[in-house]
Amino acid sequence: MRGQRLVAALMTALLAGCGPAVATSDPVPAGVGPAPERSYAVGMRQFTLDPDGRRQLPVTVWYPATPSSPGPPTSASATASGSPRAVPASPGPARGPRVRPGAPFAAGRFPVVLYSHGLRSLPALHAALTSRWAAAGFVVVAPTYPRTNQRARAFTREDVRNQPADAWRLIRHLVRLGARPGDPLGAHLAVDRFAAAGHSAGGHTTLGMFASGQSSPLRAGIVIAGGRMVAGPSRPLAPMLFVHGSADRIVPESIGRAAYARCLGPAAFLSLTGQGHGEYLTPGRPGFPQVLDTTTDFLRWTLYADRAALHRLPTDATAPATTTFTTRALPT
Repeated sequence: MRGQRLVAALMTALLAGCGPAVATSDPVPAGVGPAPERSYAVGMRQFTLDPDGRRQLPVTVWYPATPSSPGPPTSASATASGSPRAVPASPGPARGPRVRPGAPFAAGRFPVVLYSHGLRSLPALHAALTSRWAAAGFVVVAPTYPRTNQRARAFTREDVRNQPADAWRLIRHLVRLGARPGDPLGAHLAVDRFAAAGHSAGGHTTLGMFASGQSSPLRAGIVIAGGRMVAGPSRPLAPMLFVHGSADRIVPESIGRAAYARCLGPAAFLSLTGQGHGEYLTPGRPGFPQVLDTTTDFLRWTLYADRAALHRLPTDATAPATTTFTTRALPT
C-alpha cells in the first residue's frame, strides 16, 4: 500500500505541475536501502514509447542484471593510479562491463537516471558511461530523440526545445509502469528516485527539465558539456553536477559556468583542463576516470543518500593538470 500511495503522489505531482522542487542536504527519502557495495552484471533492453504517436521515442535501458554464471563479485572502480576504491562504485575505467541484451534483472528496485544524447548522436554512443552507471546500481533509460538523433530523417537542432517535454513523457510512463504489479521493468524501478543527465544538447535538455516554477520528482541533474536554457529560465534547487572541457569550442565552458552560477541548490563543477567537447567520455582518455568516479559518486549520494560518496567527490574529481573542481553549497 505504501508503494501504491507513493506512486499516486508522484503521478499527481507530475500531472499537476504545481509548486517548485525542494532540495535538501540528503535528497532521498528516509528508509532507502544502502548503496550497493559491489558491481552488478549489466543487461540491456529496448522499447518504443508511443509507437503510433507523432513523436515516437525509442528507448534503450541499461540495468543491474543477475550474473551470467556464479562467481566472485566484480571488482570496484579504480582510481587513476589503479588503486582499488574503499567502497566499490563501478567497473574499472578502461574495461567496462559486458552488456547482455535481455539478461534477467537483479533483485530489487533501483534508482533511475534518464540520459539524453546530443545532436547527431545515439544512446549506444554513450554506453561507456551509462553501462558503468548500471553496474553501480542504477537503471539508465536513454531516449532517442526524434529530430536530433544521428539517424533522424528530418534533423533540426531547433527541436531540442521540445526534448524536455519528451523526457517528462518518458518519466510519466516509467512511473505508471512502477504502479503495475509484476511489470517486468516497472517492478525494478525506484520511482521515488529519479535523476537526469545528458551530454551537449542532451545537457541543455537536462537543464530544461529543471525549468523554474515546475514541480519535479528529479532529485539531481548532471549536465555534461551543456548549459543553454531551452525551455525557459532554469534555476535548479536540486543538486546539480556540471562537467565541461575548458577548451570546448562547441559549447564554451562559460555557458556551463553560467548555468552553474544560476543554481539555487547544491552544485559542483568538474572542469577538464584543455579538453574539448567530450573526449573525456572515452575510456582510456585523460579525465575519464575522474568523470566516471565523480558522476557515479554524485548519483550514489543523491539517489542512495550515500554520505561517504558525497565526501569522496573532491578526491574523485582531482587529478593534477587534468581537472579542477569547484562546489557551491554542498552539505558537509
